[in-house]
Amino acid sequence: MGAIVLGLAVNTTMLLIGRFVLGIGIGFASATVPMYIAECAPTDLRGRLVTLNNIFITGGQLVASIVDALFSKDTVNGWRYMLGFAGIPSVIQLIGFFFMPESPRWLIMKGKDAQARKILTNIRGGSNVDSELEHIKQVCEEDRQTLASTGNKIIIWEMLCAGHVRRALIVGCLLQAIQQLAGINTVMYYSATIIKMSGVKNIQMAIWLAAITAFTNFIFTFLGLWLVEKVGRRKLTLYSLAGTCLSLAFLAIGFQLAARNSPSITYHYPSFNASCTKYSSCDSCVTDSSCGFCFDEISGQTINGSCLPVQYNKHIRDEDRSSMGRCNTTNLGGNIVWAYDYCPTSFSWMALVGLIMYLAFFASGMGITPWIVNSEIYPLWARSRGNSISTTTNWIFNLFISMTFLTFTKALTRYGAFYLYAGLAFVGILLLAWLLPETKGKKLEEVEDLFKKPWFDVNIEATT
Repeated sequence: MGAIVLGLAVNTTMLLIGRFVLGIGIGFASATVPMYIAECAPTDLRGRLVTLNNIFITGGQLVASIVDALFSKDTVNGWRYMLGFAGIPSVIQLIGFFFMPESPRWLIMKGKDAQARKILTNIRGGSNVDSELEHIKQVCEEDRQTLASTGNKIIIWEMLCAGHVRRALIVGCLLQAIQQLAGINTVMYYSATIIKMSGVKNIQMAIWLAAITAFTNFIFTFLGLWLVEKVGRRKLTLYSLAGTCLSLAFLAIGFQLAARNSPSITYHYPSFNASCTKYSSCDSCVTDSSCGFCFDEISGQTINGSCLPVQYNKHIRDEDRSSMGRCNTTNLGGNIVWAYDYCPTSFSWMALVGLIMYLAFFASGMGITPWIVNSEIYPLWARSRGNSISTTTNWIFNLFISMTFLTFTKALTRYGAFYLYAGLAFVGILLLAWLLPETKGKKLEEVEDLFKKPWFDVNIEATT
């Protein structure tokens, strides 16, 4: 429904409504799907099966990037196709939901033991499930007694009052917050913008290069699928964050080198008196959204650089030309180039390499482990609430990072923004090295005991 509204939107209000409806659906799916998979999966395959969910997500992002690139040539209705086609996989998924069984653990919690046995037997391929079923029943009974002792108290309040559940909730929310604070959705949402900022002048080329980064994200999620049961959640998370931190620093250095070697403003219009005249370099000029860089490009050299105001038509910014001077036309002749939001530089390659490095490290670890760990660490009576709260944390920080990225690039400079994300990722390494236990190889009902230990007694090694 949300995709249809977006594709047919005729104004900003319809776009906001469609995005709101779409967001509700994505929010429900991101909270429930990892939890459902974890409750149905065998212990030794749980991490990989939850990771498969992330593989399909990153695969969808790759397809979306390719679709965006294909429709980028259509400047009139291309965006409608980009948004509207999102409804196709949603319909396929909706049909699939009608063939899904309920979680055996949820059925036992509701007293439907016979149905739970039948479904668990089918999921396990007909193998004997008596011991697993009895273990689940025992834990569910303990959970029932826990809920009965709380009376009519709010479950969230009970989660905060129970020390081990509170610790699990802190770790779960911290993982989701760090995932976003490390800048992943800045990279995914703004990859084409980041590539354009680095000096790639053609917007369609920037979109296709962004599709390459989406491909990297997809491929390296498969690496995470293999590693998650090999090295464990804890090590994979810490190694992934360390690589992410280094990649963000590499990106920052690339933008810093580009800024320090930015072409100078050498040509000033004597009769022109506006804020754009105060800038001395291309980098400072294009950081101001009301200005752009106009220059001559001869034999790969940038000369006669000017900082000119952008054209406005009925209060709508026309980024394709300046309001005066040589670039006051979309049909630039000779060697004249208009650069609205980028500067010509020889360091463009560093942005693409940095993005690929970042996604390679992130996708193989931090892209999957927050969802896996959150699907494992809560007792059954608190599992849905715990996953909902941690998922909400993820989307809150997602919103914060995505809304502040462009502001940070102006307030802190472009390289300063990436240094900030690198610093946040480093803080995340320190916190998770202290707080995150290893859950690999443990039954869901055993993971609860990990958080009954003191903070400093982190169980690093998984059971074998």
